[in-house]
Amino acid sequence: MLNVSHVTKKYGKVLACDDLSFHLDPGTVTVLLGPNGAGKSTIIKAMIGFLKYEGEITVKNFSNKTPEARRLLGYIPEMPSLYPNLTVSEHMEFIARAYKLGGNVGRASYQARIDELFERFELTDKRKKFGDELSKGMQQKLNLCLGLLPDPQMLLLDEPMIGLDPHAIKELKLLIEEMRQEGKTVLVSTHMIDSVDMLWDRTIIMKEGKIRANLTRDELAADGRSLEQLFFDMTEEGDAR
Repeated sequence: MLNVSHVTKKYGKVLACDDLSFHLDPGTVTVLLGPNGAGKSTIIKAMIGFLKYEGEITVKNFSNKTPEARRLLGYIPEMPSLYPNLTVSEHMEFIARAYKLGGNVGRASYQARIDELFERFELTDKRKKFGDELSKGMQQKLNLCLGLLPDPQMLLLDEPMIGLDPHAIKELKLLIEEMRQEGKTVLVSTHMIDSVDMLWDRTIIMKEGKIRANLTRDELAADGRSLEQLFFDMTEEGDAR
């Protein structure tokens, strides 16, 4: 579904991503783990096409910078970026029109999905609230709904569970599982290992811009370590004790 091949990204003299290569298969959930500053957000922004980089990234054999690839990709950033003068409903309407979700059918074709997302993330009674009137937790819920509305074939989530209440975390996990069952591809970047321990099919662990581990759940089970043990083994290797 998505292939990252020899991707390198520098910020000045800082090497944020160092020759990264990996593949994400359809119908799988990959968790991208690493401490702060590991390069997780940088590679996600490169994948979605927000950054220039060396190397190649393709989505179904399309360059990730092409319209064909962008129609397949969805992105939920770590920090919500909302418009203070738009209501919750107007934010969703804006995304629906940007993605041309109505087509010739009109607003009814996506309104049912908006209603479903609002119900799942407890935003139904917040429809008329402006973006800057929402609590940080509610802003993150709206952030999730905006990314989920177009129903992308592949979804990239950057630290999606920060600030969410237990109900929203449960619903997000259910939605990720539903996407997997539908044959879609999901990448979740996080440093909260316990929040994703039951979700993943593959884990990629990064440190200092490099991939330290890339293996499936079955491979880890054969190895005998837990995900947490693998994470600390890979990220604390060589550190002073």
